[in-house]
Amino acid sequence: MRSRRSSIGLLRLLLVLLVATAAPLWAHPRAAPDLSLPGLLPGGSAPGSSAPWNIVVLLTLLTLIPAIVLSMTPFVRLLIVFHFLRQALGTQTTPSNQTLIGLSLILTFFLMQPVGAAIYNDAVVPLDAGHITMMAALDRSIVPMRHFMLKYAREKDLALFVELAHEPRPARPEDLGMRIVAPAYLLSELQVGFRIGAALFLPFIVIDLVTAAITTSIGMMQLPPVIISTPLKILLFVVVDGWNLLIGSLMRSFS
Repeated sequence: MRSRRSSIGLLRLLLVLLVATAAPLWAHPRAAPDLSLPGLLPGGSAPGSSAPWNIVVLLTLLTLIPAIVLSMTPFVRLLIVFHFLRQALGTQTTPSNQTLIGLSLILTFFLMQPVGAAIYNDAVVPLDAGHITMMAALDRSIVPMRHFMLKYAREKDLALFVELAHEPRPARPEDLGMRIVAPAYLLSELQVGFRIGAALFLPFIVIDLVTAAITTSIGMMQLPPVIISTPLKILLFVVVDGWNLLIGSLMRSFS
């Protein structure tokens, strides 16, 4: 029940983000060009209405929010590691992209559950009770996300974006804004994902090299080494229970 509430809270928070961003449009309506098509769409907007612009803003945010949210979660690291694993095994399209994305989403949901619960308790519940405003709920919801990203963002990446933003060095990382923390976190996740992927390649490269050396030494020039090495790599991965080891290591890297 608690996880279901936190999941609903995350969905409602996305709606809060949409409404909060578009709030100035209807809080201070201004004359805007009518984007409706007279004669084609019934019930077109009245002259001077800003409703078409509100719809444009909301649709744009709905398009961007999934990419933004996925970039601020462990999804990037997980997906990069899984793609590296598939390339190292040499299976090309197995598991499929849909399978890897689904697995990454499920693990991301598992890792972000405490953050979602904190956002639900600190922002959504007071907003439902009418104790805080929508903008205050938005400010409160940013705090757990920023704390999570700061935990895994490298100091080197934070310093880079502080320098690029021409901002003074803060007294503590918690004083950094999301403009600095979000790209630094994404850059750190890319670095860690590639580092883990490179480590995954090493044992499988050894198998490829040994297989190529053996087939060449016995004169099997017409047989590509990959035909022999690929089953051997899959067999090794299955014998050592590779999925359990990999996902266990990935989950512990976030603890």
